[in-house]
Amino acid sequence: MAHINIDGEQNVEVSKPIPSEKTPEEQLEIMEEYTRVHKESAGLDKAIREINCLKVIFPRLFRSLEPGDLIAGRLDFLPIGFGSVTSIGGVGHYCVFHKLRAFKSLLDTEDQKKRVDVLYDYWQDHDVKSIYCQDVLTPDTTGRFIDCQYPFMATARLSGMMLDYQKLMRLGIDGILEELKSHRQNAFIQACQEAMMLFKEVIDKQIELVNKAKQKAAPEELQDLDLMESDLAWLKDHKPETFHQALQLFWLYALCAGCINYGRLDIVLGPYLKKDMDEGRLSEEHALRYIASLWKMIENRRTTVNGRIIVGGKGRSDVEACDLFCRLCLKVCKKTRYVEPQFTLRFDHTTPDDILDMAYECIASGATYPTLYNDDVNVPAVQYAMRVPENVAEQYVPFGCGEYVIQGKSVGTPNTLLNMLKLLQIAMNEGFDPMDGVYKAGPVYCQPLSKLHTFEDLMKQYEAVQDYYFDLSIYAQKHSYEIMNQEVSFLFTSILMDDCIAREKALLDGGVAILGGTNETYGNINASDALYAIKKLVYDQKKYSLEELNQAALANFKGYETLQKELISQDKYGNDKKECDELANRCYEYVAKGIRQRGIEAGLGYYLIVISNNQTNTDWGHQTDASLDGRNRGVYMNPANNPQGGAAKSGPTAVLNSLVHFDAKYHGGSVQNIKFTPRMMHEDKEKVKALFRTYFENGGCQLMVTVVDHGQLEDAQKHPEKYPDLIVRVAGYSAVFVNLTKDIQDELLSRTLYD
Repeated sequence: MAHINIDGEQNVEVSKPIPSEKTPEEQLEIMEEYTRVHKESAGLDKAIREINCLKVIFPRLFRSLEPGDLIAGRLDFLPIGFGSVTSIGGVGHYCVFHKLRAFKSLLDTEDQKKRVDVLYDYWQDHDVKSIYCQDVLTPDTTGRFIDCQYPFMATARLSGMMLDYQKLMRLGIDGILEELKSHRQNAFIQACQEAMMLFKEVIDKQIELVNKAKQKAAPEELQDLDLMESDLAWLKDHKPETFHQALQLFWLYALCAGCINYGRLDIVLGPYLKKDMDEGRLSEEHALRYIASLWKMIENRRTTVNGRIIVGGKGRSDVEACDLFCRLCLKVCKKTRYVEPQFTLRFDHTTPDDILDMAYECIASGATYPTLYNDDVNVPAVQYAMRVPENVAEQYVPFGCGEYVIQGKSVGTPNTLLNMLKLLQIAMNEGFDPMDGVYKAGPVYCQPLSKLHTFEDLMKQYEAVQDYYFDLSIYAQKHSYEIMNQEVSFLFTSILMDDCIAREKALLDGGVAILGGTNETYGNINASDALYAIKKLVYDQKKYSLEELNQAALANFKGYETLQKELISQDKYGNDKKECDELANRCYEYVAKGIRQRGIEAGLGYYLIVISNNQTNTDWGHQTDASLDGRNRGVYMNPANNPQGGAAKSGPTAVLNSLVHFDAKYHGGSVQNIKFTPRMMHEDKEKVKALFRTYFENGGCQLMVTVVDHGQLEDAQKHPEKYPDLIVRVAGYSAVFVNLTKDIQDELLSRTLYD
């Protein structure tokens, strides 16, 4: 048994998964077979072991088509298997222990349940994340995602992989096989060939499932199923020639690779769409049906924070074809109003006005999509941050909660997370976390507050604690790749990533062109607002001592209510207050530059902070003591790059002016959320468009908009049955409001609604 048990929640899971189509006994048999093959392959090369295990689950885990499906490809996930991310299983050879335990309740006999216990015990020592956790987790400083009593969390996952699907379209399956055969036949290349042959078996399985669907189909569905069958048969041995074939090939490959973000589909699918429509093979009506079917497939995967489809922006060779696909996607997005895909529009000063107008109307309708990314800011920022040429930077894509990667070229998964507010509290309490009284400053000596005679003394102490955690971060990030690479090759992913085949190496074994990473930061604005209040009340006005302020926070402001009001009344980030915003920017740049420099020194292509949140700002807030911005113990922290709920009191222009203070070239993604009423979005449409335009011209890199009526969210809390489809922007992802826990709902309610 492993000495650290990682049983428990491993990811944000808001959407309710669709249950497996397999019977519990069949699921158990598959998991046992996977485990047996994994055990028997222990002495083999990791790539051969991986393909042996993949042959157990593919194509067996593919499930039946559902009425109305226009492309094939529905996939079950079990508590044991192979994957890249925790949203649909786990990383590499995985076991999701709490789900495996829950699975026992589906079984009828004690013998079956004992068989599950045998699996549980085996995977304690062989689950990739469990192996990683034995090396990096500590009793005080480092917890796993999501152990929020720690200042720092570390995990192992391969999030946000955006593959080179253009290569798949250009070569087809046989073309990739020919490329593989032209290389030295080491274990990795051989396993890749077997993976592509397995992919052909997956296609055969889809043909079988289509024929099964035909037996129960209504007459009007048969034409679609016939096309699906003939296109699947074509794709086994030919490159795609039509939009439907390209769509089908892309989707099946993404499923096999375990990718839950899809990248710049306009450059992949747009040329096929335009050719079909130009030559009369495809009407706009049918194209919209196909895109809507893809939307439904992505929604049904229920990955919550993922499912990114990106359109628009710089670096597209066939702009006309890409924009055609973009326009149709916007129509589908407005109509479907799903939580996923996380639909994203990149734009610049050359983007056609009608596309921007369609995007605005989609957002105004309450869809929360598209999220908006400003290429005039982001492309040069990525060029600097990732140290890549402009033509490579133009292929950046955001995923998950806003992190950037380069499509087909980089790994940039966020396997480290820092609580900047908790680090400040540790620095102010001689290395102890006031929430639980545990010492968490490592070798850093934190002087008593009485010794911090100037504001710069305080900042230096805070920065020393940060430096220690930056060092922990880079070790944990690099080691996550080392452990994953030790265990698996990520064959399907490696095949469509530069330069794995050319180098004849797996993704994390020196194969990928750019190996980078991102470190998620939380509580950054709470920390800077607290520091601003300290500077004003202690060092500038000399109204209180630092010890007095800290004592008030330690008491959760009980008996210090007047002081708490004074803290709350200090200038806050989000109100366009120069001195306050400049201090927030100083804190941001210290973290961003410190993390980036450590990445460079450690040999990563890039290692950048991402200013994000999913619901971690709330979960971590529950385990973070009262803070000197006036926030009480256990209350949610600020969301991403936005002010703390209730702190922005000067209108939308002021909050957007504060947001642009952070120079995008130092981060790897930053989330900006804002809420408007439908009245404002419709009746003041031109004013809001001008507001957005000015924000982006002033350096705004990104914007995510929720549109709700006054009182609507409050009413939805009381009467959830009335609002089954009310979508809100949490941060880097959207969710159905009533599916969120009350504490997450409360944090969303705290954000200013502009009317």
